[in-house]
Amino acid sequence: MRIRQHSLSICFAALFLVALVGQSFTGLTVTNEELLQHGEEVLTWGAYVTSSDFVVDVAENWQSEYLQFFLFILCTIWLVQKGSPESKQPGEEGVGTDEEQLVGRYARDDSPAWARAGGWRLWVYSNSLLLTMGAIFVLSWLAQALAGQVVYNDEQAMHGLPVVTLSEYVVNADFWNRTLQNWQSEFLAVGSMVALSIVLRQRGSSESKPVGAPHHVTSVEG
Repeated sequence: MRIRQHSLSICFAALFLVALVGQSFTGLTVTNEELLQHGEEVLTWGAYVTSSDFVVDVAENWQSEYLQFFLFILCTIWLVQKGSPESKQPGEEGVGTDEEQLVGRYARDDSPAWARAGGWRLWVYSNSLLLTMGAIFVLSWLAQALAGQVVYNDEQAMHGLPVVTLSEYVVNADFWNRTLQNWQSEFLAVGSMVALSIVLRQRGSSESKPVGAPHHVTSVEG
């Protein structure tokens, strides 16, 4: 019963691990093919997954995903989309009242402890999801920059070109080409989900309105 109650997160954790391991082996194959073409020694799996080549590929995807979550959480506080189950009702923009949010003196007996607290603890907990997504984005972005610099400098050295510093790399076209490729796809995906869910349905999914709900109805509570 406990597994069933957490089956959604368990499923995606398993899918993540399968995809990550699969990426490590396919990436190793591609990297070793390139090394052989240059007459260099191939890498073991362990050496590859701890290399900057693997880290930069993983980090650039993570940072774009968590930027997507960060911006979506932030934007849905103040912005609405009529007819979308991904949006609050028009007129309900903003952070809500203490009573609506069940905080402070309106907290229930089973509310989290910091929801009943005041001051900085309540502020932190009230924004903990946004803060966490933002922190993961920043750390992933930094990992991408550091690993990407190493990969870029290796390629520079291979062609007899000068290496660059971290500050030079983060304003380099290579860094922003990697970054913007991921950002545009994430923004398109979120925007499509918001817009298409106005008129399209998936029976049984919490991300969809009921099949018979009118197109103009906003959010599943509507």
